Amino acid sequence: MTDAPRSPGVVAPAAAGVAAVALGAGLGELVSGIFAPAASPFAVIGGALIDAAPSWAKDAAIALFGTADKVALLVGIGIVLLIVAGVAGWLEARKAPWGRVIVLALGAVGAVVAMTRAEASTLSWLPSVVAGVTGAAALMWLVRLVLRRGPARATPQESAAPGVAESDTPDAAPPVLSSARPDRRSFLIWSGVATGVGVAAAFAGSALRAGSRSVTVIRDVLTLPRATGTAPAVPASADFGIDGLAPVITPNADFYRIDTALIAPQIDPADWSLRIHGDVEQEVTLTWDELVALPLGESVTTLACVSNPVGGDLIGTAVWLGYPIRELLARAKPTADADMVLSRSIDGFTASTPLDVLTDERDAVLAIGMNGQPLPIEHGFPVRMVVPGLYGYVSATKWVTELEVTRFDKATAYWTDRGWSEEGPVKLQSRIDVPRGRQSVPAGETVIAGVAWQQHVGVSGVEVQIDEGAWQQAELATPISDDTWVQWRFVWDAVPGDHTVRSRATSRTGEVQTDVQRAVVPSGATGHHEITISVS
Repeated sequence: MTDAPRSPGVVAPAAAGVAAVALGAGLGELVSGIFAPAASPFAVIGGALIDAAPSWAKDAAIALFGTADKVALLVGIGIVLLIVAGVAGWLEARKAPWGRVIVLALGAVGAVVAMTRAEASTLSWLPSVVAGVTGAAALMWLVRLVLRRGPARATPQESAAPGVAESDTPDAAPPVLSSARPDRRSFLIWSGVATGVGVAAAFAGSALRAGSRSVTVIRDVLTLPRATGTAPAVPASADFGIDGLAPVITPNADFYRIDTALIAPQIDPADWSLRIHGDVEQEVTLTWDELVALPLGESVTTLACVSNPVGGDLIGTAVWLGYPIRELLARAKPTADADMVLSRSIDGFTASTPLDVLTDERDAVLAIGMNGQPLPIEHGFPVRMVVPGLYGYVSATKWVTELEVTRFDKATAYWTDRGWSEEGPVKLQSRIDVPRGRQSVPAGETVIAGVAWQQHVGVSGVEVQIDEGAWQQAELATPISDDTWVQWRFVWDAVPGDHTVRSRATSRTGEVQTDVQRAVVPSGATGHHEITISVS
């Protein structure tokens, strides 16, 4: 008698699910790169998760991964997708077609989410649909290979002729074969092909988005207009030039990036416009050509993220080229009861900025240039907002396309809807850069150095405390302006042992940096930065 059919087990069906979903996801990414760059299945699902995640989850991601939070999210999505794919394969082998239903449902969800995103195009549904349909079809085929029975040797009794004993047929042909084992060789070949094609397609789609976009080419060849008003030259005495101390001007490549866009929006300047509307007497629309024809000026401003912990690095300073927002608002003539401007990005992000901050004399600008170059795409090309004195979540909208003049009691913004404060003034802070925490230094003269800031207020001094000793005055570098951070340094005669070093700043208004430790939510972290060093 023949063997009973064996169960396909768990590993092979799960592997079939993973290979099928890898193929579908990869082809979806390729279709996205060709037809709808903003509708990458991974990106649209990731964007939806970012929008749906509670504030504590976003804060935890930034605290754990910093500016790599988006990479961590994509890796997490990939891991979850692999688990779901494995479950779909197992289910398809036992209760078909429910595995295919899961894969198709994933594609349908991706398509719906893609079409509801702010940057959706007419073909935004296509990548996710291709991913779902291809993945479901591949899953059906691969699971059939898992279940299909290949040849297995029959027993000698089954192969002998009727009525003839085995001992009577010594020269008989080899036993005939019957179906009793899975066709594993075919399955391994085709699952490997599916996975390889999917991975290759995903890389190709990513390359198409990253390297073949016309917007990238346009930005690379764009020449910025000459500034009619240049920022004062950064004095040589503004930067101590200490190894390990943050430079006073942050290179573009090192400037922190925190935003909600998994794929940076691609906006051709020729298609860009800014609409100013709402509680205004005259609606204003500004095109790119009109903006660059205005008298643009340079300003040096430090930007900080509200998620920056005490001692964190989510802060940077750049020379910005732009046009004062107050001049554009003056054209629109806000009504007397307006007190807020709701800025909108092309990807749907919003920020609520106090109207009086945008209409006073500070250098709040629509920026098109950063450190002498067109804005990097990841930092808002072609146009973003730069506002001294406020955390970025209420002021520094990238890829900005709309300013709605309104009131705080009439409208809310992306982060204020998630529990953050409405106005977000920057807290007085200082940071120790040199030496690094837990670093070992030799006894004797040791330089302790860092930066301090409170944009649009300014820093008048920094003090350093060693262990529980008295606070001692540090030397300040020459500040560029009250809108930028300032370097400081302190020379210490280090003695052997483990020591705790703290810093605190004093603002130009006389405020002393508080030692009260507060988390970043809802309006920015406070407390003294401290490090422990070992002196040998």
